[in-house]
Amino acid sequence: MKHVHLSPHCFPGLVEAGCDEAGRGCLAGPVFAAAVILPEGYDNPELNDSKQLSVQKRYELREAIERDALSWAVASVSSEDIDRINILNASILAMHRALDQLTVRPEAIIVDGNRFKPYHFIPYETVVKGDGKYQAIAAASILAKTFRDDFMDGIDKEFPDYGWKENKGYPTRKHREAIARIGLSPYHRTTFRALPEQKKK
Repeated sequence: MKHVHLSPHCFPGLVEAGCDEAGRGCLAGPVFAAAVILPEGYDNPELNDSKQLSVQKRYELREAIERDALSWAVASVSSEDIDRINILNASILAMHRALDQLTVRPEAIIVDGNRFKPYHFIPYETVVKGDGKYQAIAAASILAKTFRDDFMDGIDKEFPDYGWKENKGYPTRKHREAIARIGLSPYHRTTFRALPEQKKK
């Protein structure tokens, strides 16, 4: 795969937080989001959209992000709250919660995708496929993905039949076959189409 070097900043000269989420399309588990502020002038050419990286590379870069970032934070919204407020609102809420935890206050925010809600009157920019364009968003993508994967690996021990250690809650064939066989777990999102025919036990 050809590597594309990502831009260091969208708002040059401002303290900029990149935000991204992981787990929007899953049938089970929380949605996770991260916010990352990289130092002015920081440039790590290995940063990229987490989906373009191997598992090993994601965790190597997570260590670098945690070490090098001026501030970083990860937050989540539960499957129950996703069912209550819908996945879009839950994803934005998770990003706001991550921003709340930053120890450095951002002067601007860049968000992967095309939907966001204002955060404390701080200027923001939504960027479609931003995790493949800006390093701070890519860094947030990596943190959100790895922290969510860790969570799904943990609850796989509690409910091993769904194969969450492999599928991380996404609607794979094995996952859906398990739902058809044993029904939904407490971690499943009841408002999502678990099976094509909406069969639930």
